[in-house]
Amino acid sequence: MGSPRAKAALLAALLAAATAAGIAVTGGGEGEPSGPSRPPASATTEERGVQYPPSPDEAAAIDRTLDAVASGEPLPYEEDGGTFFNREGLLPERPTGYYREYTVETSGSPDRGARRLVIGEGAEIYYTSDHYASFHRLDPEAYP
Repeated sequence: MGSPRAKAALLAALLAAATAAGIAVTGGGEGEPSGPSRPPASATTEERGVQYPPSPDEAAAIDRTLDAVASGEPLPYEEDGGTFFNREGLLPERPTGYYREYTVETSGSPDRGARRLVIGEGAEIYYTSDHYASFHRLDPEAYP
């Protein structure tokens, strides 16, 4: 898929279609974190050894996942597209069903690995490389 702007526009269109199909869209905008959300009090992202920004290989995997979501192509795991419940409380509080999660492939992993994208109905995109222990908000305009 082309530019980050085109990707963001397509994601927004998909979310608009979901809204038209009867899925409520609430929140977004004001009050949203502009950077990483707060890590658990027990450790910072850096202390856990989480790399951010992602390596070029990791960034390419994120980009492939975003392309697959935006194009509607089949995703490799049954859980992809499922509700993310925000049980950790690290993302802004929203109604159940607002967030969807997607696997970001990890080369050499025998299972889904720890990497996920969480996309909100307002087209906000969060990335976790440590299975929900911390999140980084991705800017679709700046992301490769």
